[in-house]
Amino acid sequence: MVAKKPRIVVVGAGMAGLTAAHKLHAAGASSFDLCVVEAGDRIGGRIRSSEFAGVRVELGATWIHGIGGSPVYDIAQKVGALESTLPWELMDGFPEDPVTVAEGGYLVDPSLVSDITSFYRSLMDLARSGSVPILPGAAAASKLSVGAFLRQGLRAYRASRPRGPRDSAAAYRGGCWTLESLEDAVFTINENVERNDTSADELSGLDLAAEGEYRAFPGDQITIAQGYSQVIEHLASALPPGLIRLGKKVEKIEWVPHGSASAFDGDEPPVRIHFEDCTTMAADHVIVTVSLGVLKSAVRKDAAATGLFSPSLPPFKREVITRLGFGVVNKLFMELDGGDEGPARFPFLQLAFEEEPPSPRRVAKIPRWMRKTPSICPVYGGSRVLLAWFVGKEAMELESLGGDEIIRGVHAALDGFSAGPREANGGNGAVDERCAPGGWHAGGSKLVRVMKSAWGSDPLFLGSYSYVAVGSSGEDLDLMAEPLPRCHGGRGAPDGPRPLQILFAGEATHRTHYSTTHGAYFSGIREANRLLQHYNYSCSEV
Repeated sequence: MVAKKPRIVVVGAGMAGLTAAHKLHAAGASSFDLCVVEAGDRIGGRIRSSEFAGVRVELGATWIHGIGGSPVYDIAQKVGALESTLPWELMDGFPEDPVTVAEGGYLVDPSLVSDITSFYRSLMDLARSGSVPILPGAAAASKLSVGAFLRQGLRAYRASRPRGPRDSAAAYRGGCWTLESLEDAVFTINENVERNDTSADELSGLDLAAEGEYRAFPGDQITIAQGYSQVIEHLASALPPGLIRLGKKVEKIEWVPHGSASAFDGDEPPVRIHFEDCTTMAADHVIVTVSLGVLKSAVRKDAAATGLFSPSLPPFKREVITRLGFGVVNKLFMELDGGDEGPARFPFLQLAFEEEPPSPRRVAKIPRWMRKTPSICPVYGGSRVLLAWFVGKEAMELESLGGDEIIRGVHAALDGFSAGPREANGGNGAVDERCAPGGWHAGGSKLVRVMKSAWGSDPLFLGSYSYVAVGSSGEDLDLMAEPLPRCHGGRGAPDGPRPLQILFAGEATHRTHYSTTHGAYFSGIREANRLLQHYNYSCSEV
């Protein structure tokens, strides 16, 4: 009698799911009945390469965060994806030498920008070192948010220097800024970049202690010339035709958390997957790689018995899913009208917004969803394709807008940062020596079309990537990775629950590399190895 192969179903064909399937297939292709089910009509998950105005761009994952030791870099290099004849997003790296403009069209002195940015980065280096100094009267680092720590540091910075008459003067009359207000605005630019990097809507919700656990790879941060999707295509190409099934949206996963003699009569697998197309699939093991956003939605629906799992996840798993943060980050690509000769060179433009918006009678109305955007920059030097990032509430509002409304809003922002005749003459107020009046003009920049991502409203993702929120910790990421049911060791008693029914992978399950594609990759390897060890296979790299 031929022994029945264990059935392993991977839910999700993103980086984590395809990595797990790739590993399992390579190590035990003849011993497992393996299947990948994907709700959407494509593979890749939150990796989605595209083209816009003749440029290869990324709607999702963009960067290889350090090339030293990165498995993503190794794959991209192996398949020859790092070179291309087609121009690609950020192919000359992240732009440097920003032109920083204060609302109203005032150029901010580069030395001020450099001083504040360097100070900001020193604070973040401290946060990531895990040895944050506690200032008198401040809360312990274990109770601080990143946002509170940063503002605490800025206050200490100001307290350590002599104060001049301009520091406290309320001098916005006709468009001039004080030194302190400029410093605040430049500091906020850096904070908004941090929001992009972490997906936290507000840095006051980002846990400070966890910053010391996050790990980055050394070396350059680069984009992939032929598109991030080339890495995904490589992983999928090693799997037999038909192993990946698209359009299979999971409606419910039934599992057996407690021992039951009737549940294990014969060789009946303990997990049953129900799909929206009314089909079902039995499995011995299911590797769930859906986003934390989808898991959060499932936990909220558990009370109404409409959640993803039946029975619902145990309390420890529901609680950790609820505690961890999962934010929305969207990208907006904009094409400038260049005519036959091409556009005038658009700079790497950093936007220093006022904390309190000025009167609409003075400058054009800038929509609220634009007011936390840190920069607008060409996707590479001299390109007429521009890029801006949006996070949290602003990202969700962007998703709700049509192309014409987006173009009007960006034009309003460019007008608001371009000096008009009144500002060019200095207005009625005294001008700080580090803020040049009338120093920047949009130069008639006109957008002709846009393309945006929309991760927050996509029901297959409901957001972009995870972060450790205030109230959670790095330990929660380890709990996210813990398989179900919680029966440690072997198969246990004959009437006990079968182990490893539901396994979890994805960037939100990796303690030190969460929010990254390589974190997702490592999590897929981890869960594949967990099953290989269970069946006494070698876990050597394949």
